[in-house]
Amino acid sequence: MVDQDLRSTALEAVHEDLGATFTDFAGWRMPVRYDSDLAEHRAVRTSAGMFDLSHMGEVHLRGPEAGAALDNALAGKMSAMSVGRAKYSLLLTEDGGVIDDVITYRLAEEHFLVVPNAANVAPDVAALTERAAGYDVEVDDASARTALIAVQGPAAEEILLDALRGEGSPIAGLAAEDITSMRNYRAAAGTFAGEELLVARTGYTGEDGFELYVPSAQAPALWELLAAAGGNRLVPCGLACRDTLRLEAGMPLYGNELGRDLHPAQAGMARVVALSAKEDFVGRAGVEAVDTASLPVLVGLVAEGRRAARAGAAVRDADGAEIGTVTSGALSPTLGHPIAMAYVAPAASDVGTGLVVDVRGKDLPVRVVPMPFYRRG
Repeated sequence: MVDQDLRSTALEAVHEDLGATFTDFAGWRMPVRYDSDLAEHRAVRTSAGMFDLSHMGEVHLRGPEAGAALDNALAGKMSAMSVGRAKYSLLLTEDGGVIDDVITYRLAEEHFLVVPNAANVAPDVAALTERAAGYDVEVDDASARTALIAVQGPAAEEILLDALRGEGSPIAGLAAEDITSMRNYRAAAGTFAGEELLVARTGYTGEDGFELYVPSAQAPALWELLAAAGGNRLVPCGLACRDTLRLEAGMPLYGNELGRDLHPAQAGMARVVALSAKEDFVGRAGVEAVDTASLPVLVGLVAEGRRAARAGAAVRDADGAEIGTVTSGALSPTLGHPIAMAYVAPAASDVGTGLVVDVRGKDLPVRVVPMPFYRRG
């Protein structure tokens, strides 16, 4: 029985027809898998997978001072971006904790798009609106009327080109060269069936790929176009494999590796905070006031065998003292052994350090390794 309190994306009927298994994710009824988590994961690594990410947020800022407003609101310097570029950044609390990690696109000189995580749309919109007060800018939360479809994997570019080149394709305003010449963290605008379309070379899987933004009403037609163009090269993918893909790529998940009680430096993100590039922004004083040298730091862990540590598992040093906690963990489908991310005491964070993780009451020897665990060839 469907939980009536859950929100649905414009693609729910498509997912049901494909036999998806659903889960509650951040208040949304989302496909967790269609068939096999492992098969979907491998498809993205070897060919391509397609994801419905319409639960993510889309917040537009328009106006002469949109760049300045975002410079105040976010940890990065958005006003320095050129049109067509994207930038990963953080929305910080006054004391330097992380409200959310976001991607921001500059669509025009006076037009930016901020993409929050699904669970954080409301607090992000509230923070952006508050921080834009006094600037000549309009904040427009378009989340409810926007759909997002991602095509990720080595075959993603060719599939998108086939969709573009197909006879009678509803995609216009984009040439093949716009896709083939597009570098990572770039975007280009066109139309789909006469409505606005944004194509960005971004993703959350560690593979090459694209994310496509369209009005929600156009999402089913866009999904079907991409599915037809992809054929047997493209499989629908759920949130389960998205999680193992991002973990292999060492990408943080808000609520696991990032949160209001964690500072960017602890997660290895000090470089994301533009302390030298701009004078002031919300959270700067908090970041500068905290000495993170003694705080837990994020590390990668690997183990042998098939038992994998899960989020919340205790991490101990060789003497048995508890020195950290696992934030994400899985048996890596690509690498064939357990991997995890964990916050541990700085003294235990050096690469090669041997530690122990509690896996359902049994000790699992692990060692600290650099991240990401996987890089595409």
